[in-house]
Amino acid sequence: MPQLHPCPDDAGNPVVIRMPSTPTALAAWQESARLATVVPGGALPDAINGIPLAPWSTVPDSPAGWAALADRALLEEPPFVPPAGMSAAAGAVIVEDDGRVWLVAPSNRFGGYSATFPKGRTDSGATLHCTAIRETFEEAGLQVQLVAFLADCRRTLTYTRYYIARRIGGTPAAMGWETQAVHLVPIAQLDRVATHHNDFPVIKAAREWIEAHLR
Repeated sequence: MPQLHPCPDDAGNPVVIRMPSTPTALAAWQESARLATVVPGGALPDAINGIPLAPWSTVPDSPAGWAALADRALLEEPPFVPPAGMSAAAGAVIVEDDGRVWLVAPSNRFGGYSATFPKGRTDSGATLHCTAIRETFEEAGLQVQLVAFLADCRRTLTYTRYYIARRIGGTPAAMGWETQAVHLVPIAQLDRVATHHNDFPVIKAAREWIEAHLR
């Protein structure tokens, strides 16, 4: 029997997961040296690092609602100038207090990614901040607050601004259809989980930021 994602795609069609991911034991979520994995609707502890894991009950339902959240993210950052021919995108590197980082596993390894950081292209009129916050929720089920500019990276079709973010709510078990698993990964293991070369500059920048701010 094919395994279906609990969420249909944007056109309302069922999403078949051809090679399902394997969740880890609950104990892995509480140990900072271990990688932890959850699949859609999977079991999770009540909280990690003192922050509850629970569905985000006040998800914005309009572009204006997302924009209002993004307006609170007042960060010092350089101008954003995508190279000619590349689309603008934004994403988040979500860092836990224990030093682990959240990654998403795109459904059926879309784009050749076994795991990557949540990100997406900017919609018409949407800011980079708004895009990073919205895409993180849609792909990882997490409510985040942006705390710092991290890096601008050239990817296959996009020029993507990444922010450091912290989790303030949500649950990865509520990941959207584009994601078949969400991982919480020790910083030392990032490049063994996110293996696409496009992510290597992001991993390097994330390690440098964590080294400077959490240790």
